[in-house]
Amino acid sequence: MLLQRIHHIAIICSDYAVSKDFYVHKLGLQVVQETYREQRQSYKLDLAVNGVYQIELFSFPEPPPRRSQPEACGLRHLAFAVTNLDEAVVELHQKNISTEPIRTDELTGKRFTFFQDPDGLPLEFYEV
Repeated sequence: MLLQRIHHIAIICSDYAVSKDFYVHKLGLQVVQETYREQRQSYKLDLAVNGVYQIELFSFPEPPPRRSQPEACGLRHLAFAVTNLDEAVVELHQKNISTEPIRTDELTGKRFTFFQDPDGLPLEFYEV
């Protein structure tokens, strides 16, 4: 097979400092490497989830807005696996991050909830 796995997910943010704080300090992703690209006036922050490099956070001068509702065309949302959804939701609420009501996946019986990053990107916690 040609494809082996998903290598990374790239996210462009509107306010680098706010998004970096959100993903690193509020969600707990680990910084692998941070690079400032002078010619592009852009930061690139490589982030790991549980020790595995997975997300690239970019800043660009004046990026165009994107529709971000979960049902818009394009990437629907980014989901993170959690072992205890109730604890994860309490932790988000303690950090002033609001969540939607917890739902149950009718196909798997697993529980999940949605919340948003600082730019309105839909994010999901899915209990495994």
